[in-house]
Amino acid sequence: MGILLFSWIFFLPLCSSFFGMHVALVSGECLGDGRVCLEDEMLLLLQLKSTLKFNAAASNKLVSWSQSADCCSWGGVTWDSNGHVVALDLSSELISGGFNSSSNLFSLRHLQRLNLANNIFNNSQIPSGFGKLGNLVYLNFSSAGFAGQIPIEISRLTRLVTIDFSILYFPGVPTLKLENPNLRMLVQNLTELRELYLNGVNMSAQGKEWCRALSSSVPNLQVLSLPSCYLSGPLDSSLQKLRSLSSIRLDNNDFSAPVPEFLANFSNLTQLRLSSCGLHGTFPEKIFQVPTLQILDLSNNKLLLGSLPEFPQNGSLGTLVLSNTKFSGKVPNSIGNLKRLTRIELARCDFSGAIPNSTANLAQLVYLDLSENKFSGPIPPFSLSKNLTRINLSHNYLTGPIPSSHLDGLVNLVTLDLRKNSLNGGLPMPLFSLPSLQKIQLSNNQFSGPLSKFSVVPSVLDTLDLSSNNLEGQIPVSIFDLQCLNILDLSSNKFNGTVLLSSFQKLGNLTTLSLSYNNLSINSSVGNPTLPLLFNLTKLKLASCKLRTLPDLSTQSRLTYLDLSDNQIRGNIPNWIWKIGKGSLFHLNLSHNSLEDLQEPFPNLPPYLYTLDLHSNLLRGRIPTPPQFSSYVDYSNNNFISSIPEDIGSYISSAIFFSVSKNDISGIIPESICNATFLQVLDLSDNALSGGIPSCLIENEALAVLNLRRNMVSGTLSGNFPGNCNLQTLDLNGNLLEGTIPESVANCKELEVLNLGNNHIDDNFPCWLKNMSSLRVLVLRANRFHGHIGCPISNSTWAKLQIVDLAYNYFSGKLPAKGFLTWKAMMMASEDGIQSKLNHMQFKVLEMSELYYQDAVTVTSKGQEMELVKVLTLFTSIDFSFNNFEGQIPEEMGNFTSLYVLNLSGNGFTGQIPSSIGQLRQLESLDLSRNHLSGKIPTELVSLTFLSVLDLSFNQLVGAIPSGNQFQTFSEVSFQGNKGLCGQPLSVNCEENTPPPTFDDRHSASRMEIKWEYIAPEIGFVTGLGIVIWPLVFCRRWRKCYYKHVDRILSRILHNQDQRRAGGGRRAHRIRWRRMQQWCRGM
Repeated sequence: MGILLFSWIFFLPLCSSFFGMHVALVSGECLGDGRVCLEDEMLLLLQLKSTLKFNAAASNKLVSWSQSADCCSWGGVTWDSNGHVVALDLSSELISGGFNSSSNLFSLRHLQRLNLANNIFNNSQIPSGFGKLGNLVYLNFSSAGFAGQIPIEISRLTRLVTIDFSILYFPGVPTLKLENPNLRMLVQNLTELRELYLNGVNMSAQGKEWCRALSSSVPNLQVLSLPSCYLSGPLDSSLQKLRSLSSIRLDNNDFSAPVPEFLANFSNLTQLRLSSCGLHGTFPEKIFQVPTLQILDLSNNKLLLGSLPEFPQNGSLGTLVLSNTKFSGKVPNSIGNLKRLTRIELARCDFSGAIPNSTANLAQLVYLDLSENKFSGPIPPFSLSKNLTRINLSHNYLTGPIPSSHLDGLVNLVTLDLRKNSLNGGLPMPLFSLPSLQKIQLSNNQFSGPLSKFSVVPSVLDTLDLSSNNLEGQIPVSIFDLQCLNILDLSSNKFNGTVLLSSFQKLGNLTTLSLSYNNLSINSSVGNPTLPLLFNLTKLKLASCKLRTLPDLSTQSRLTYLDLSDNQIRGNIPNWIWKIGKGSLFHLNLSHNSLEDLQEPFPNLPPYLYTLDLHSNLLRGRIPTPPQFSSYVDYSNNNFISSIPEDIGSYISSAIFFSVSKNDISGIIPESICNATFLQVLDLSDNALSGGIPSCLIENEALAVLNLRRNMVSGTLSGNFPGNCNLQTLDLNGNLLEGTIPESVANCKELEVLNLGNNHIDDNFPCWLKNMSSLRVLVLRANRFHGHIGCPISNSTWAKLQIVDLAYNYFSGKLPAKGFLTWKAMMMASEDGIQSKLNHMQFKVLEMSELYYQDAVTVTSKGQEMELVKVLTLFTSIDFSFNNFEGQIPEEMGNFTSLYVLNLSGNGFTGQIPSSIGQLRQLESLDLSRNHLSGKIPTELVSLTFLSVLDLSFNQLVGAIPSGNQFQTFSEVSFQGNKGLCGQPLSVNCEENTPPPTFDDRHSASRMEIKWEYIAPEIGFVTGLGIVIWPLVFCRRWRKCYYKHVDRILSRILHNQDQRRAGGGRRAHRIRWRRMQQWCRGM
């Protein structure tokens, strides 16, 4: 018996050698339950490890593979009962290479599960050898770093149940592709597939193509995840054949189609993610009713409409994300039935009404974001939602106080954001006791009262923003106990008292400090000037803090943003301010102070100072050279007297805003300014600049505002406005420009303000401007325009036109009554709506900033010139005065029911005053003087209750002056020169049955009676006038002498009215000459 046993033991190795049997390749290492590891597969794994490139220091699995270690301890390896490797998990091993089609990995023929996720294969292609692993049921390459075409060999793995080739998609980074083979070829044999994850794989497939490929090949699919796959829509109805689908994720594709209703037919649906898919139309309400639905994400489909339905009891929905869509209506009270809700995101929608109190029943709620909607009413209580970490109700219309009980017990709350509402009452001080709270953002509300002293528990609060409220009193000392505070913003309140800047040194982690626009007096002393105020400080905002001196911030090494505007700082700007942080400063605002000079020697400004605002000081001398990479430079309203540097363009080549307006700058506009190709706003107004306008400014495609108002610029508008012109404001008023308006101005489709007044332009009315539907302000005043203003009938309209000034030109003919019907902005039914009446005409300089350029327009209202620095979009004005218009005033002007100023004086209008003018209920100034108007004053004018200026003088009006309302307040000056008028305030009484004065054309047959008492004075007047006029017409010397004396008299009278800062002499002379011409023409 012993001999037989010995023979058998001896025979086994021989079988191994001669018959290829693997019996001898069994390791003696036990896997439990009698299982052992096969040595040849162990050897394959060790060989695989030796070929792989990986970071041994970061490895947790591969480093454990060694011959000396028990195979049971090899990380990521699963053995079956026969000793075969059936699962291999090498995820997150930072493998960077070593795979090819002959890799030892592909000899593991029993392998069923392979996970290579989260490695770094450096955009290498997936080896085709994976097709040899025919027993695979699970294959995961997600975020493994593979790129290029997915090989066709994957389609041979017919037992696959789960495929995950997902990648993190970044534009411009190489990605996996599924083009040839395409999706249909990949899945055509994978009939067992249940889960398909191809996130970020570029498939570039049409809706019918990919939907039908899936429905015909993988009928049992349960999970479909294809976000960011360059898919297009619409979703094909064949997709509904996949009855087992429970999870659908198709976000970040471009379907550009409605959401199909058949998605509600998936009875097992638990997850539907369709964010950022270009969806439109109305979302099917039935989908909300799918009883198994747990996650619904439709966010970032800006054209998708819908509303929330009534929710049933105990619904399954746990995550509801509809942000950035057009969902609207009220949130139903039944939302409280969704007891499993943990996340609600409805930000940037059109929801309105009150936030339901039933949200207080959502005990599982963790995240709530209802920001940027139209919710109103009070804030509901959240005290039962103990798991809440974030509440964001900002940018709504919420009102009322916040009872402290509403926030009781929110021990997990991290962020509370209630900005930009209308909340009032006192601050809920228990907020400062919540142990997890890191951010309190309550700015732009109406909270009032003091910021009371509060007890500080061990606090993690890092952000406290109470700006733009009505808080008052002193800043409590307990603020300085918030040791973790990074951001403190108390600006735009009513805090008072004196605050030592050095007291904030207790807040060692502070990075942002804003105390601007309070009633505070800041003592700028910072103690030891050799030490920084706050080591980590990056933003300091102390605007309007009654600072008298600049705080010494020369040691602040991290400061990037400094705003000391609107203070009382005098003296020079010190040199150290340009050295803050060794060039880290990118925003400096010292505007609205009394700074006089820049300390010499003046250094080069830090190149990355993007915003430099020195406007409204007393700075003098030469213009400082702007920082090399500046974006916003404002030197306006100072006393700089030099010319613009010749090489200015090389310093503002990156700038989008440059202003030197309201200085005493002379010389020409240098051609180098053409290098500023990114410039959006250029304001050189109110200086003494001369020469021509560089054609590059006309041809600049980026420029949105060009303001050269009130200079001495001459010549013509040379150059062509580009086809993609972006100009919104073109203001050349008060210069010496000649010639005509280039028709290429019509290329500026966004133009809102065209102000060419007070020049020498000689042209017809620019009818081609009718194509500019965005035009709001048109000023052609005091030029040499002539001809009719009526234009051929076209489909174009001036629906937004609100200020029209054509005064002091040579326009003639009748007013175009039908054309007025298109001036919709002057009618009450403004398409901008009621809210637009609160807006100003302005240009936002930076999309993400609070920097605006305000348009300014000079209008004549109530008999005086006034400059509207902020032009409200509701202000409307028409000034056609001192032209040669004739005919009747059109009845259609009665449609301008939102008109504030109407001036038709100094023309040749005839007929009666239209009674429809009585409909202009907003009218404040009406001037119809110096025309040939006749008939009675319409009694309807009495209803103009806002009228404060009325001038009907020097016409041929007759009858009684209406009485009542505003008419009681006007003096006789408003009615003088109308011999037929009577009644108050004139001294002529109205007698009953007194006929109006008429010319008597009857002649007596027997005798003509001459009334010399009337004729003699007229003969004397005509004779005397002839003696004066004849030498003026026929004697040149007499004419020159006469005008010289008249000009001297007018100069004395008009000196104060027309004097200007720059070039005032010539401009005033030009204005006086025009007025004298108009006076003579009126004679």
